[in-house]
Amino acid sequence: MNTPEQSPLGKTSARPEHYDPALLFPIARAAKRAEIGVGAQPQFFGADLWTAYELSWLNPRGKPQVALAHLTVPCESPNLIESKSLKLYLGSYANTPFASPQDVAARMRTDLSEAAWRGSALGGSVGVRLLLPEAFDREPIHELDGLNLDRLDLECSRYTPAPDLLHAAFDEAPVSEVLTSNLLKSNCLVTGQPDWGSVRIAYSGPQIDQEGLLQYIVSFRNHNEFHEQCIERIFMDLWARCQPIKLEVYGRYTRRGGLDINPWRTSHPMAIPPNVRTARQ
Repeated sequence: MNTPEQSPLGKTSARPEHYDPALLFPIARAAKRAEIGVGAQPQFFGADLWTAYELSWLNPRGKPQVALAHLTVPCESPNLIESKSLKLYLGSYANTPFASPQDVAARMRTDLSEAAWRGSALGGSVGVRLLLPEAFDREPIHELDGLNLDRLDLECSRYTPAPDLLHAAFDEAPVSEVLTSNLLKSNCLVTGQPDWGSVRIAYSGPQIDQEGLLQYIVSFRNHNEFHEQCIERIFMDLWARCQPIKLEVYGRYTRRGGLDINPWRTSHPMAIPPNVRTARQ
């Protein structure tokens, strides 16, 4: 089983000369999920929405081509894909000829799906959508919709996850709210480098105390964990402490290495949110 410490993170890596799917480094989700009380059947649905901004290959005549890639990794996949390995894998396309963008997308779909389900008797598929240069100007920028918690003037003094800050009004009528914050920050599990993000929390159920929720979001500031694991931790802490009827947690992180990772988890089946980047992304 691969561990984060064995990944390419924090290590000097040679520039790949040609296409190489062996560069992908999957890491099992199960160990980190066990820490937060997630068993074989998670309490959530969802996906990890990736945007790859540095994708290029050669056409059959050797002319470079460029594109953006939107990747959708279902959260039921047993593995997440370590981000530096994905960066190296995408970089391996740069000097490799492909017949068409469709061939590139098909190859990426096959390789990423194999890595995400590696070691499992079951299979699944990673979604891959390439955006060619003629579509770049139609890529929107939009902030997360909802009531922004950052308007609150409060004291913050805890910078490792503190679920005891979460409270809800169990003796009052249930509400439905969408709350956002741009103050989510955590650190890479391996390198300790900062990961900057925004989060949207939509729920129905006992009203969550907004000051405590914002202090809880801020409490991730010195926490070392991958993006996907942070969002699942937030989901599980809210699920346990505030007991919502429905819950959706969506994080959008700024890019590193030409990639942004945007985990989305929901208690109930629903449409995947559009992969629209925020201004900071």
